[in-house]
Amino acid sequence: MPSWAESLAELGFELPSTATPIGAYVPAVRTGDLVYTSGQLPLVRGSIERPGKVGREVSVTDASRAAEICTLNALAAIDALVGLDSVVRVVKVTGFVASADDFAGQPDVVNGASNLLASVFGDAGTHARSAVGVAELPLNAPVEVELIVEVA
Repeated sequence: MPSWAESLAELGFELPSTATPIGAYVPAVRTGDLVYTSGQLPLVRGSIERPGKVGREVSVTDASRAAEICTLNALAAIDALVGLDSVVRVVKVTGFVASADDFAGQPDVVNGASNLLASVFGDAGTHARSAVGVAELPLNAPVEVELIVEVA
């Protein structure tokens, strides 16, 4: 069976460098057998990928891809802290979607994160989830994703 890192590579993804925090926090913290990531933005080489509100400047398709990027950044934070292959299962995903006033498709956006995790981790990637619409996110990001994973 391939490692999680190998599964990610087989899907054509590469873990980015851990994003530099934009505030007074760390990218991920371990307590017991759980790792909590800080909210990860769709940062690519230091810039927000597809900035704006979903349902106005950003399409659901682009926002779903941004959620995927957020998830890759969260996985990079986990990898830097404990190693990706120590993940036993994904426990919870929380997605925050910067939404236009009449936008109600937050679950479709956060599916970008959920689908990536299911592809990489298989059954261990099934998780509880929240998809929350918000007025604003840091740096005009369309989406932010947090993960909680169980580790060995």
